Amino acid sequence: MLTKETLPDVQRALKDAGVDGWLLFDFQGMNPVAGGVLGLKGMMTRRIFAYIPRDGNPVAVTHAIEQGPWRDWPAEWGRERYSSWRSLEQAIASLVRGKRVAMEYSPGDAVPYVDRVPAGVLDLVRAAGGDVVPSAELVTRFYALWTPEQLQSHERAAEIVATVGRNAIAEAGRRIGAGQAITEHELQRWIVEQFQRAHLEFDHPAIVAAGPNAANPHYAPSASRPRTIRPGELVLVDLWARERGGIFADQTWMGAIGAPSTRAVTVWEAVRDARDAAIAIVRERALGGEPIRGADVDDAARGVITARGFGQYFTHRTGHSIDAIQLHGSGPHIDNFETREERRLIPGVAFSIEPGIYIAGEIGVRSEVNAHIGDTAVTITPREYQRDLIVV
Repeated sequence: MLTKETLPDVQRALKDAGVDGWLLFDFQGMNPVAGGVLGLKGMMTRRIFAYIPRDGNPVAVTHAIEQGPWRDWPAEWGRERYSSWRSLEQAIASLVRGKRVAMEYSPGDAVPYVDRVPAGVLDLVRAAGGDVVPSAELVTRFYALWTPEQLQSHERAAEIVATVGRNAIAEAGRRIGAGQAITEHELQRWIVEQFQRAHLEFDHPAIVAAGPNAANPHYAPSASRPRTIRPGELVLVDLWARERGGIFADQTWMGAIGAPSTRAVTVWEAVRDARDAAIAIVRERALGGEPIRGADVDDAARGVITARGFGQYFTHRTGHSIDAIQLHGSGPHIDNFETREERRLIPGVAFSIEPGIYIAGEIGVRSEVNAHIGDTAVTITPREYQRDLIVV
């Protein structure tokens, strides 16, 4: 969050990036980056801007009737109040005219997670004389990084999530072995109960997908469409949770109800080895001091699955950013497939690694861990991640 203490670091980054300032914009929460950097709370129904110059004090541009959210804005920093569109445009022009300013804008929508400013607002800034450039690297450095305390919270949550994931598959095996039917949504509800007992929070219930249903990466079990888990099937359990106010842990576990087929093992091993190739390149380059992009990690994982003959069935990116605000965050993604992710993975960022193979009507397999890059180590969670199919 932008404070008097963090301002010098932001301004050093602006100088390193060769820009005159960072212009943050938000309207009714459409730009979570602005909300996270500014840390505003209260009613905000009008457009807001905040300009952080490479030298000097930041300036907020706020609507006259909504001053409450700015109560903690330092008194020595500037504040321009507007009521009419004319006064708003004049205030913006006074800040950006003749300057190179960074905004949450991605040319060609290459990375939508940092393409948060509407085209009309870009038109406004450019018409006011500003030269707009992407803020993507600034977003990485001042929005997406974890603190040491957040890493510790994530690690605690990750071990609980892993235990619940493994135990969910065991619970399905126990019920079926005892001759008791269990549906996908019943196992989903069982997972919800475990998280509640552990005092973890989540935004949506877990994905539980059996047999061919697992070939839908975002499958949602439902009591209105009950589907019984059957002997001989694979079961995919994708679950995520966090401590209150902490960082999400997001994992996928795979189980087999009875001995898996040769086909299932072949697909699983392709996914597992792709995951491990991604982990290996992150560790090798990050700890070796080499620059590494999310795109590079995606290429490494995708290369393994393609070499095994399943490339056409790996239909999503290898991983997503996990930041302090969102599970699917605005930091660098592990992607050279859905988007053109060119941002570097720097110390403090975290992300999922979750390759998958989805053959419609037949089988779906995914393995998911989380990675955090530190100054001297790469942390993979959970500590003991899946090596083989869990057979129950």
